[in-house]
Amino acid sequence: MLVQVIGAFAAVIAASITFGVPKRFLLYSGFTGAVSWLVYLLLLNNNLNELIAVFAATLVSALLSHIFARALKAPVTVFQIPAILPTVPGVGMYRTVYYMIIGDKEMTGYYFSKTLQIAGMIAIGIFIMDTVFRTFLRKENWRRV
Repeated sequence: MLVQVIGAFAAVIAASITFGVPKRFLLYSGFTGAVSWLVYLLLLNNNLNELIAVFAATLVSALLSHIFARALKAPVTVFQIPAILPTVPGVGMYRTVYYMIIGDKEMTGYYFSKTLQIAGMIAIGIFIMDTVFRTFLRKENWRRV
């Protein structure tokens, strides 16, 4: 598990470099992706559903992204986009297209459905955490008035 978390850290840093994330944010971005992947692995190892694991990992990555964005005065996307990459269902997309090409409709449908569900969990997790932070910031602004 430790090797996978270190691999996720390195992969997120590599993706961050590719996306043009400023050098001073690379370690934070890598940390966010590694912690997210650790949460995913821990939940899978405790026999939880993959969708729940992806959802929880996305919540954690979105939370850390918002915290780092405010602490370091940077856009949330600098941390969030690279950090969700380990949970993106790339294998599911590959298998969907593979089974589509060989003509296996049943497996195509299965992997297509699973891929959409995982992508949906990622989107919902990001949306929920973004909403929580927006709501919190609005209440903080009301207290200042």
